[in-house]
Amino acid sequence: MKIANTDRQAAGGRLAALCAALVHWFAFVSPAVGQAVPEGAASGPTKGQWIERAADKAATQYSPLDQIDASNLDQLEIAWQWISVDRVVREQQSQVSGRAHRIFHYEATPLYVDGRLFISTSLGQVAEVDAATGETVWSFDPEAWKVNYVTNLGFLSRGLTYWTDGEQERLFHAAGDARLLSVDPRTRESDPNFGDGGLVDLTENLGRPIDRRAYTVTSPPTICRDVLIVGSTVFDAPRQKRMPPGHVRGYDTLSGELRWTFHTIPQEGEFGYDTWELDSAKTGGATNVWPPMSADEELGLAYLPVGTPTHNWYGGHRPGDNLFSESVVAVDCETGERVWHYQMVRHTLWDYDPPAAPNLIDIEVDGRAIPAIAIVTKQGLLFVFDRRNGKPVWPIDEREVPPSTVPGEVAAPFQPFPTRPPPFEFTGMHEENLLDLTPELRARALEIFRSADSGPLYTPPSERGAFVNPGWAGGGNWNGAAFDPETHVLYVPSYTEYNVVSLVKPDAARSNFRYIWGGESHPMIDDEIPILKPPWGRITAYDMDRGEILWQVANGDGARHHPLLTNLDLPPLGYRGSGFVLLTRTLLFATSNRDDWNPPMIRAFDKATGDQLWATELPARSRAAPMTYLHEGRQYIVVATGGGRHGLRKDQEPDALVAFALPERSTSRSGAGSDG
Repeated sequence: MKIANTDRQAAGGRLAALCAALVHWFAFVSPAVGQAVPEGAASGPTKGQWIERAADKAATQYSPLDQIDASNLDQLEIAWQWISVDRVVREQQSQVSGRAHRIFHYEATPLYVDGRLFISTSLGQVAEVDAATGETVWSFDPEAWKVNYVTNLGFLSRGLTYWTDGEQERLFHAAGDARLLSVDPRTRESDPNFGDGGLVDLTENLGRPIDRRAYTVTSPPTICRDVLIVGSTVFDAPRQKRMPPGHVRGYDTLSGELRWTFHTIPQEGEFGYDTWELDSAKTGGATNVWPPMSADEELGLAYLPVGTPTHNWYGGHRPGDNLFSESVVAVDCETGERVWHYQMVRHTLWDYDPPAAPNLIDIEVDGRAIPAIAIVTKQGLLFVFDRRNGKPVWPIDEREVPPSTVPGEVAAPFQPFPTRPPPFEFTGMHEENLLDLTPELRARALEIFRSADSGPLYTPPSERGAFVNPGWAGGGNWNGAAFDPETHVLYVPSYTEYNVVSLVKPDAARSNFRYIWGGESHPMIDDEIPILKPPWGRITAYDMDRGEILWQVANGDGARHHPLLTNLDLPPLGYRGSGFVLLTRTLLFATSNRDDWNPPMIRAFDKATGDQLWATELPARSRAAPMTYLHEGRQYIVVATGGGRHGLRKDQEPDALVAFALPERSTSRSGAGSDG
């Protein structure tokens, strides 16, 4: 089926298209060894499996398991814990040099395939963990950690990608040294027929030489129609214009041969090149896909959440809309050809990467079945399109936004705003949204508010400093959203994180930018209380058939135990950080990390009302998406914990997995649980 291009940006059109949809139901064709195939694009895994990082290629983060429900939550216990095999490497490094490699939070989500639990590690290893006991079955180490540099956050991995043709199996991992690894889980070794001895160097075939220190991969590849689709992470705070481009590439799953390249920064003669004025596409960098992606096997489309170009907060050197930055792009899985796109932020100045795998959701709007795609954004907006052709499900307004006051900068005069669904966070920085729990807090919030420029969403950074709200961490982030295919409800975790962004003139001897980022600033009351009204961490439930909010609740206690707040008898104020959600047939689970006042937690909520039903402390900090599986009649919920940015210290929590389950006597009483 040929799908028409959506060319509204290059043509200079500023009008939104109304939704157009036909009855069309999809079935993923994704055969696996001994595995039932999901019945719909957003139906989640069956038979208790979890074969993709976010459950399925539709990124639903949903499982039909129901053994654990509201009636037995109070019986949940830790069934096992697994300590990452990275600990041995890091201890050896620490003994030799006194300091181990810098690891960010442990962000990997395991896969469960045919009774086996597979996991990646922050330092690039691949392991199988016994699904019943948490013991290491085997591990493979490509020694990606031997590189002596890190990009952005440090070594981290968000998980693996599993593939099978019914006979052969492979596990793919893109590690911190920017090499793509293929491991045969049966031989427990790299596949010698893939690339160069089991590895593909992702710094090659990018169209120009690049600095390896500025380029890596943190999210697992996506497989669609036997093509392995890989994004990248590019250094975020450069001092030079010429940075690695974030082109997305498709590789053959068995041979590792490059099949295609999609130029996220268009090349001369390609569609969108003229949106990079003054030939700035020739030197433009980043515009990369760092989050996970999603795919529709039946349509043969992969959906790319393309991010910010260099420089994140100043674009005077790249005039124009800068396609395909901060866009969702649907490409043909087999050819890499662009089928449609929508640019959600033009000429970005706010680091508003679409941060998560788009959710593929089958919904019914005004009696019409629509195969849709929902994109969670950092700026707190939710965009919804027909995933076949990119037409908005509900109208999108073009609104005038403030101009830039920085010399040489020309901000886009209009930006798109969805009319439905409503935002899930405060957008822009306005006095009426300031904290007002007490007159003293209101006065202090107002003082901070007046210390920098402020205004509606898309107020540009300035030399004085301007509030960007939501900030570059969101709003939404790579934790994404979870979709229930039975009720058509989308659950979006988010938090209130604003920044003050100032631009400064750099030393001309060290930088060829006219302006660069002036440094990180998150002004708060006593450095701990945000100046905006709570909740500061929340979960929003959307009825996606109507494009309306069903409920919104705080996720976590937040700073209500701060001395300035303890006497106010406040409800939960919400954890200021990325909470991660897991959806089952019976419950919504959500995590919250450690902060100055609270331990890391995992909670369960009533899906229909948002009422908190259960909470328990996690053994260590967590910044990873939970998953669930059914093994030998027992349902497990597993989440990664630990990690840290400062090397191995005596008090640092090791990277680990923790598994919760009902006591074995309870599972034998309640049966194996439904698998849908």
